[in-house]
Amino acid sequence: MLSTAGQAGRAAPRDEAPASAAAGQAGRAAPRDEAPATSGPVSLAAAAARKAAAAAPGAGAAARKAAATAASAAAPAAAPEPDAEAVGLAIADLIETFGPRYPNGPEYLARLDAIRKEGGSAAARDALVRLQREALLANPLLDFGGLLLVKRRYQNPQALGLPTNHECNTSLARSGYENELAVLAPVRPEGDLRTLYRPPGGGYVGEADLDWDGRRLLFTQSDAVNWKIWEMRADGTGLRQVSRAPDDVDCFDACWLPDGRIVFGCTASFQSVPCWHGLRRVSNLYLMNADGAGVRQLCFDQDHDLHPCVLADGQVVFSRWDYTGISHIYLRELMVMNPDGTGQRAVYGSNSWYPNSLYFPRPVPGERDKLICILSGYHGVPRMGNLVLVDTARGWYETDGLVQRIPGRGRPLPRAVRDNLVDDDWPKFLTPWPLSGRYFLAAAWLHPKGRWGLYLADVFDNLVLIREEPGCALLEPVPLQARPRPPAIPDKVVLGRKDAVVFVQDVYAGRGLAGVPRGTIKGLRLAAYHFGYPGLAGPDLIGYGGPWEAMRILGTVPVAEDGSALFRVPADTPLAIQALDAEGKAVQLMRSWYTAMPGETVACIGCHERTGDAPPPVAASGLPTAAAAARGGAAAPGAPAALARGAVEITPWRGPPRGFDFEREVQPVLDRHCAGCHDGRPRPDGLRTADLRSEREAPGYKGKLIADLGVQRMHPAMKAATGGFIRYTPAYDALLPYIRRVGVEDDVSLLVPGEYHADTSELVQMLKKGHQGVRLDAEAWDRLVTWIDLNAPCHGTWGDVFPPPTDAPRRRMEMRLLYGGPTEDPEAVPPPVPSPDRKVVGTAAGAEAPAPQPVRAPQIPAGLRPRLQAPHARAEAPPPRAEAPPPREKTIDLGGGVTMRLVRIPAGEFDMGDADGEPDEQPLARVVIGRPFWMGACEVTNAQFRRFDPSHDPRYFAKLHARADDEGLPLDGADQPAVRVSWRQAMAFCRWLTQRTGMAFNLPTEAQWEYACRAGSAAALSYGAAGADFSPWANVADNTFAAVKNVTGGIEHHHLHVSAPEFDDGAAVTAPVGRYKPNAWGLSDMHGNAAEWTRTLYRPYPYVAADGREDAAGDGPRVVRGGSFHDRPVRCRSAFRLSYPPWQRVFNVGLRVVAEEPAASVASGTR
Repeated sequence: MLSTAGQAGRAAPRDEAPASAAAGQAGRAAPRDEAPATSGPVSLAAAAARKAAAAAPGAGAAARKAAATAASAAAPAAAPEPDAEAVGLAIADLIETFGPRYPNGPEYLARLDAIRKEGGSAAARDALVRLQREALLANPLLDFGGLLLVKRRYQNPQALGLPTNHECNTSLARSGYENELAVLAPVRPEGDLRTLYRPPGGGYVGEADLDWDGRRLLFTQSDAVNWKIWEMRADGTGLRQVSRAPDDVDCFDACWLPDGRIVFGCTASFQSVPCWHGLRRVSNLYLMNADGAGVRQLCFDQDHDLHPCVLADGQVVFSRWDYTGISHIYLRELMVMNPDGTGQRAVYGSNSWYPNSLYFPRPVPGERDKLICILSGYHGVPRMGNLVLVDTARGWYETDGLVQRIPGRGRPLPRAVRDNLVDDDWPKFLTPWPLSGRYFLAAAWLHPKGRWGLYLADVFDNLVLIREEPGCALLEPVPLQARPRPPAIPDKVVLGRKDAVVFVQDVYAGRGLAGVPRGTIKGLRLAAYHFGYPGLAGPDLIGYGGPWEAMRILGTVPVAEDGSALFRVPADTPLAIQALDAEGKAVQLMRSWYTAMPGETVACIGCHERTGDAPPPVAASGLPTAAAAARGGAAAPGAPAALARGAVEITPWRGPPRGFDFEREVQPVLDRHCAGCHDGRPRPDGLRTADLRSEREAPGYKGKLIADLGVQRMHPAMKAATGGFIRYTPAYDALLPYIRRVGVEDDVSLLVPGEYHADTSELVQMLKKGHQGVRLDAEAWDRLVTWIDLNAPCHGTWGDVFPPPTDAPRRRMEMRLLYGGPTEDPEAVPPPVPSPDRKVVGTAAGAEAPAPQPVRAPQIPAGLRPRLQAPHARAEAPPPRAEAPPPREKTIDLGGGVTMRLVRIPAGEFDMGDADGEPDEQPLARVVIGRPFWMGACEVTNAQFRRFDPSHDPRYFAKLHARADDEGLPLDGADQPAVRVSWRQAMAFCRWLTQRTGMAFNLPTEAQWEYACRAGSAAALSYGAAGADFSPWANVADNTFAAVKNVTGGIEHHHLHVSAPEFDDGAAVTAPVGRYKPNAWGLSDMHGNAAEWTRTLYRPYPYVAADGREDAAGDGPRVVRGGSFHDRPVRCRSAFRLSYPPWQRVFNVGLRVVAEEPAASVASGTR
């Protein structure tokens, strides 16, 4: 990324050569963090025009609309002319609000009436401009002694000495600026603009923060060494340096606290921005005394903490960026905390795709929950964007709390999922300052050919210029006046402690476990993030396509029957919590973190409760302190059960806390159970088995070449040593396509409970079925499941990836000794703890051989995708025992223009199961279907299901994308099958359908389903063998899933999945029902598209209808049949069985209904 002529380049990271910088140009144009270096200024208008031209006629409506918006924005806009109605509303409000303090108000209204009567003449327009300026700048809120501001010379209005949206000040040049702190007095266009302070040596100056008494101000200044925080009096005297960090640490973005201490941004964490692959430093928030002493780290976050500001109640609001398992270009939450770092929580934007960012939050005077912010994107223009009023009491999600865009009176903000969110949107704003809930000061850039000036904005859509200077940007307006000092919240930290206490009142409260039955959650798993270092960070290092960061496994804690939990955690540690079922599998994932301060007692209601929900009642009566929580004792009547037993310690996970490493934690399981057969050697049929051996047993293994951007940004020493290849292990590579896990750029929305439950992974399903006779013990299952739940890391430490090429690990530990934080080295690898019940075999040579089984092709093929069996002719269907009448159909009306087509299925009998299939498909049984029944010709569609439940929303498949910055491929089309429907919801739909139509609707039994699917065929699938060309017949995992590469915000990520790449069925996710050829009885999509619930409990074969398995009131998992778009043909066979709990809304499971004729009977016998 090259600096343009006359523009100061960025500061080089400490281990890079310095970039040259020319004086006279502050900052640099905002780069895309994925783009190759280019020279020349960025043209927003040209970029918009290119986007518009790229919108093809066949593009979707949303794409065409975005292109049209871009095209209109490409043309330079004139400065907005005053609107008479907006001017009148503001004058009337000022009269009502200030009365005699606004004495000329009635005169202004009279002049406005006269102007309106003149119509639209040029004279009238000029008069309106003059009136707007005079009347609105007479606002008594502007009657303060002077306006502090930053004056900075620039040549490119995007390059204002602002870091890009994915960087902090450390990435900027430290010299080459022409800027100063200045004061405008009076606050009028004709006011006197005088220099207050100009930094020496062309350093940066800005980020000024005025104390509440209006006498002292903090500001950021750069010099040849680093970035520092300074203080001076408001009259320019008393200059002194406040921060005293080491030379390789930067301090900036400071904020006064009510008690005189200071919160500020600092790079002492020695972390790197993950999407920058180790090139850019991270800024977290720290606390220090007014004299610069007593520094303590408050936030231990993955990425930047920005713009701290004190609220009226004394808490600190700031912007936090995180993306551990979500798309990195969207989520920047607004957080609040107490000044000592306790009580950290999100108040806006959690799990929200929109807005991408809310910068420069400032509290609105007299409005407890309102903030003025800059709404912006990720890539594109730096930190600038829409001026928006936010009300966290009104809502915290997406557009819920966005009260108004200014200007934009009466127009709700439309939700938009887009990376470069505001590049083509005008006007652009920076650094707002609220004067009241209706009037604001801000820097503004009104149109592409304009310049940055200071404006008075209001909620009525007026924008009045206060001051602009040719060739300079005027930024950061701060009135030089005293303000009410917020209360000083006493510290709650206990600095001598290394732990904290967490109380969860009820894990079932909140959206995170909505629909999960009580009693399901038995414990919580705790893991700690270990973030990357400068020179060693980014995707595809700790694991391929999955985790951004190293995951340190801590252990588990119990959950009481009432859903409560009380436990101790390490302080100053970013923690993720996972809710576990009775088998130790995660039902819900926390793809973020919480950090508790030393001695803090943290209380939450449940799992992902909504911001603003009432705190636990027990919290008000006094939760135990960290010191007292361990004692337990009698709890108040009705109090959560966890309080009575006291805070429990974390039960370690098979040893001390450590980074979860595949070779150390999972490979012993494979060595014991799998590697004896799966050794990568040729099979008799010429194919190779998957290589599940340890890396030690595969000396020729090289690893994987990571994405080009990762190689380009790789530290030179690492690149020279590896050539861009990252060594994982052969077994790790082989197993990844067989698990479902959170991707590196995954869904931002809150996950559906059980979305990534381990039982949705083919590896787990295969082993549960008894693959090749393998029987895993409890420890082996625990190791595999924990690996999946932690997002399948390969390496447990960054040193496992590559020896750190800089001294960042040492410097991080030194800074923690100075400024607080865990003192245990996260790079340390403790010795393994032997299993108490058996010796873990460490090499493939000692692997246990599985029990003898019938000869079948191994279910784990070589590589990422299997080669299928050779196609053969479709098997002829044997004649049914009873002669089938010609297919008959009927259509039922669901209302609202929605209908459902039914097909009559004849009575008959068949052999249920598959002698060549999975163990749970045997032994075969001869099953008699005694009477005909009606069956849905297709799967139930979204339109049909919404007639029953209008709120049904299957959302999207987040692994595949139509464009780089979308949510995923949609599953919510009216004609697509309804998925993410639980068994209970499916049964409720059947009851509704019965009530509406008078027919007795139900889900099919497992026997009915297989009988109807086969339609008289004995082949593996109704259309032929598993290797046959499925494209005319079924929507299954085809070449759409063949090593899919997506790019989001410049970051490559792969959807690794086992597929049948030989064929293309024309669909990537669920297709509109009925698109493919039906079977012989007129049923479409019995194979693939969406898997389908049956009403049968999952029981062993032989199939016996009378054993209670068809009882709708029975307890246990229910059978799912048919496979889906996500399954290759062998998993879509007529006999293939899966099962899920009846509460689970599985991503690829829907339903098909039957209507039974009276006295239907099913008989069966073993074969």
